[in-house]
Amino acid sequence: MAALSRPLLLVGCGKMGGAMLSGWCESGIAEAGVTVVEPLGAPNFAGRADVAVIADAANIADGFDPQVVVFAVKPQQMDSVAPHYARFTAPGTVFLSIAAGRTIAYFEDKLGPEAAIVRAMPNAPAAVGRGITVAAANGQVTGQQKSRCDGLLGTVGDVAWIDDEGLMDAVTAVSGSGPAYVFLLAESLAEAGREAGLPVELSDQLARATVAGAGELLHQSGDSATRLRENVASPGGTTAAALEVLMGGDGWQALMAKAVAAAVKRSRELAG
Repeated sequence: MAALSRPLLLVGCGKMGGAMLSGWCESGIAEAGVTVVEPLGAPNFAGRADVAVIADAANIADGFDPQVVVFAVKPQQMDSVAPHYARFTAPGTVFLSIAAGRTIAYFEDKLGPEAAIVRAMPNAPAAVGRGITVAAANGQVTGQQKSRCDGLLGTVGDVAWIDDEGLMDAVTAVSGSGPAYVFLLAESLAEAGREAGLPVELSDQLARATVAGAGELLHQSGDSATRLRENVASPGGTTAAALEVLMGGDGWQALMAKAVAAAVKRSRELAG
């Protein structure tokens, strides 16, 4: 993607906003400059000539004309934040939100029905450039604006687009919340190792390296997760014995389905 020709406005610079900003700076996409609105400041970007940090939307100079406005604040803060940016609603500006649960209709209400809005759901591995983001756009978003948002999101991982915004609740439950499920797996595997008699440090090391290594193998391999699992499990072996438990009627598959359903339900509740 070519660099933006006008400034980018980032509202919120916490973990996810900061990860995205790092990606933009490294890629050169935002060479026209980024203005960050963050009351707590952005010390990791201090001294950069292409990043200006201000504490409040009221400090944005008159005449400022951003090409993209990115909302990266917590969903519960959005009611008090979004209306301050309605003044930037114009055909040449697109709003990109990564706030979980906040719908396109929500932003159309806050910014005006003519606002070009992209709703996106990234996930935690964006912090190391290995995230995945799913995005949906309203009818005001042009092809060029969609391409710009795709490029911005793509600096921290893969990007997929959907036409049905209603799928975002399931996306949130699978990929948005999904890293926590994987971290829980590592926790549980380490605890099980300790219960089996392994020293604490060794058990933690084995669980961490195993989960990370298996994830990288899945990433690099052209095989499906099913095939990779089958490759590890020899008939009648130790892995097969463990999988018989994990894949039983009340095992992982049933639990994961219940967990994702609970996250979908909560996502819908947050969206109102």
